[in-house]
Order: sequence, then structure tokens, then C-alpha cells
Amino acid sequence: MRNSFPVAQAGMVIGLLGGSFDPAHDGHVHITREAIRRLGLTRVWWLVSPGNPLKLRQPAPMADRIERARAVLRDDPRVVVTDLEARLGTRATVDTLRKLRAIYPGVQFVWIMGADNLVQFHRWNRWREIMAMVPVAVMARPGAGLAARLSVTARAFRWAEVARPEALGLREAPAWCFVNLPMHGASSSAIRARGGWFGRG
Repeated sequence: MRNSFPVAQAGMVIGLLGGSFDPAHDGHVHITREAIRRLGLTRVWWLVSPGNPLKLRQPAPMADRIERARAVLRDDPRVVVTDLEARLGTRATVDTLRKLRAIYPGVQFVWIMGADNLVQFHRWNRWREIMAMVPVAVMARPGAGLAARLSVTARAFRWAEVARPEALGLREAPAWCFVNLPMHGASSSAIRARGGWFGRG
């Protein structure tokens, strides 16, 4: 079923790309396909998050965001769009990861995020636990490279940095790598600002 828990078997390496996807766009697709190619992932799951109670502005309805995400992916069989966090009842990434590891024993998960997220990753709830749980792939984003390299997280876990992206999925956490790739400038906030997203009910 399209909204049931995704199927995964022991030995698979699954990339997890979380976010509000409000809306999903070609930049998300670009990062995902580059991650599959460069990290040797079996699949990537998009974790379309529920609204963040700490933010004044809430995203478009979940159903609209999932529909848009599936549309921009154009039925890529390697990518699964999920509402797992809503189903698991989690809001913090660390709690989502803990539950997924319990549900899928033997599956290696890799957290995927843009370099702009690494800049403020140390503000995430129990960020050190996240780093200790799963390898992390940091995908290059326009204008964020230097700040990411100098971030609190990068400096705290410099010793755990992996030089070769293709080796990341084979490593035990903590392990992370910075993945250089062609830049894609698409932005959800920019799409919303110019009125290109009408998913809000």
C-alpha cells in the first residue's frame, strides 16, 4: 500500500531524507538521485514531516505535500515518499531514527541532509545522539559549503569524517561525509514566495 510502512530487508542501505517538503521540488530529486549514485544506497525514503509545533507558520496539509512529492519524483522506484513520522507519532529526528532501527533490524540507515542544515544541526534535539546512531551524508548546497565545514557539528565530529562517500553506508556511526555535487538552486521557501505552491487547503 502506498501509505503503509515501506518494505526493507536486512542488508539494505536506506537513505532517509526528512523535511516538510512544502513543496517538494526538483532540488530534492537532484539531491536524492545524487545520494543514491554516490553513496550506493538501495533506496531513499522521503520522510514528509508533520507540522512543527515550534513554528508559527505550519506547512500545507500532509496529503497535498505527499501528492506533490510523488509527482515531482515521477514514479522513481528507488524512492519512497512516506508519512512515517505521523504514523510513528514522532516529531524529533532522534526519536524517528530510534523507532525505525527497532522496526527494521539489520537495515543500515543513512541520514541525508543539505549542508545548510549542518550549519544549525547542533540546535536539533539530541543531535549528538543522531550522530551516534546513523551515518550522516551532508549534501553540498549553494552558499553553505564553508559555513557547514566550520559548523559546531563538523568541528565536534571532525574525527568521524569519511573521505569517500561510497564508504559511508558501510561504516558504523558516528560517521559522516561531505558530498560535493553539482549545485541545484531550487528552494521551497522561494517557490512559496513567488506563489508557485497552492497546496494549502
